[in-house]
Amino acid sequence: MIDNYLLEELVTFSKFGTLAATAEELMVTQPTVTRGMQKLEDELNVKLFDRQPNHISLTKTGVLAAKEAQKVLNQNQSFINTVQAYEASNTTLTVGSVVPGPTIVLHSINNMPKNTVIKDALLQQDDVISDLENLSYSMILTNQEIMTDSIESRFIGSEKLSVNLDKFTYLANKKSVRFDELKGMSFIVINDIGIWKEIIQNNIPDAKFLYQEQYDAFQEITQYSNFPYFSTNISPKSNHIPSKDDDRVRIPISDDESTMNFYASYLKNQKAKVDPLIKLISQAWIY
Repeated sequence: MIDNYLLEELVTFSKFGTLAATAEELMVTQPTVTRGMQKLEDELNVKLFDRQPNHISLTKTGVLAAKEAQKVLNQNQSFINTVQAYEASNTTLTVGSVVPGPTIVLHSINNMPKNTVIKDALLQQDDVISDLENLSYSMILTNQEIMTDSIESRFIGSEKLSVNLDKFTYLANKKSVRFDELKGMSFIVINDIGIWKEIIQNNIPDAKFLYQEQYDAFQEITQYSNFPYFSTNISPKSNHIPSKDDDRVRIPISDDESTMNFYASYLKNQKAKVDPLIKLISQAWIY
């Protein structure tokens, strides 16, 4: 059987074209690469390289071999990923989400099962089914109910959007506002808010959104300005919203689009494993 490192050397040489670049990429010496290439030719009993003074290149057979080697390496990596994912699915409860709200709730749970791993990087809704089926996640919190032959969803709670307005703004006296009443305003917004970003951009006409990558910058700007910002019923569980002495008034948004229902989606054969955590999330949810 041919060792993986020989295939990696061949693929890398095919990509970079020189022994020096191949050695640098693989972080080995050039003589190591030379010996590896000769060993690969010996094991295959074919000529892979055209060696000329001060120059070496792939033969046509070498080009084909490099393409096939890449396929083998991909298959080997897929094998590793599949086995590791299966092991993790049996020993670790990995949870992800398409928006930050449910993740905030997860982090607020004190008696979280010790084998739970929360992935904070937000997922794409279109990837949820494949991420569950390939065992990358044990459970994903989504804003869409998923019911397939292998996957089911359970409702865990709703997130409701509000806008925080300067108390001297005329809208601050209202019990609720509509998106269109916020027309033309400028908002300070945390960048990583998942699906909420599309909702506010699509529903507030002529608005400007000053997106902030860092929570510290967001808090500082809200503290020293009167820009309105958004929050939800989940926000009190987060330490990222401004302090209680903020002069803004929290006004619920009444449009249907301002309420998002969330579901815990998981493989049906994982139900017994995820059920205790789903109960904890439902109990911790703020309504």
